Amino acid sequence: MAGGAVAVAATAVMVGITLPGSAGAGESRGQERSAAAGAAQQDAVPKDAVVEAAPEEGEKGVGSDPLTDDEMERAEKIALRGDVRMSARDVEGDRGPQLLSSNLSEADPTEAADAERPRRAEIVYYDYKDDALVTKTVNLDTGKVEDTDTSHGVQPPASRDELAEAAQLLIADPLGKDLKSDYKNAMGKELTSPGQLRLSAFVFHKETVEQLPAGLAKCGEHRCLSLVSKVVNGPWIDTRDLIVDLSARTVTRLR
Repeated sequence: MAGGAVAVAATAVMVGITLPGSAGAGESRGQERSAAAGAAQQDAVPKDAVVEAAPEEGEKGVGSDPLTDDEMERAEKIALRGDVRMSARDVEGDRGPQLLSSNLSEADPTEAADAERPRRAEIVYYDYKDDALVTKTVNLDTGKVEDTDTSHGVQPPASRDELAEAAQLLIADPLGKDLKSDYKNAMGKELTSPGQLRLSAFVFHKETVEQLPAGLAKCGEHRCLSLVSKVVNGPWIDTRDLIVDLSARTVTRLR
C-alpha cells in the first residue's frame, strides 16, 4: 500500500469529500455555487470597466437561519469586487482567490437583542499569490463589505477544489507511482483523474514531525495537505505520508 504504516503527522480537522463522478444529488447546490464563484473569478475586467450593479437579493433567510443559496451567491459576488478579484490567485493559479467557505456571521453583541438586525455573511478565501487567508464580512442588507481581515500562517480545512488539485498533483508526480499501482491492482485500470477517488485531508503541521524533510520547511506558511484516499467503490489506499504543498505545487514524502 502507498505510504505503508507511517503515522499521520497532521493535526487539523479531516474533511470528507466525494469528487465529481461520485457526488450525490444533495451536493449539487454546493457544486453549482462553487462553479458560479469560479466563473466570477475567471472573468477578465478591462481597465475602463464600470462598477457593476449590485446582485439581485433573491430569497432571504430570517434571523439566525443559515444563508440561503441566493444569499450565499450574492455575498460571494459582493466579496469578489475590487482588487482581490484581480490580484489574488486560486489553487490552480487562475485569477481570483480560492473560495473556502461561506457562512452566516455571528451576530454583533451590540445587535443581539435587535430582531431587525442585518444579516451578514462571512466569506473566506485563500489567496495563493500571497499565501494569505482573506475573510470578508458582507452586510446583506446594504450589499457592502463591512470588514476585511487578512491573515498569514492560518490554515483552515481544505475545500473541494483544493482536494481535487492536491490529488491531481499527486497523480502526476513520480511519488504517486505507488498510489497508481495500488489503484490498478484494485480496479484493473489506470488512475488518471481525482474523480476516481474519494478524498479527505489533514492540513499538515510541520511541528508534529521530528525529522522534517527540506521540501516541507515552508508548510504552515505554505498550504500543505496530507491526503487520505479511497478508491470509488473500492479499498482505501494509504497516502498519508505524501504531503502536497499546494502553494509550491510539489509532493514530498515524510520518510
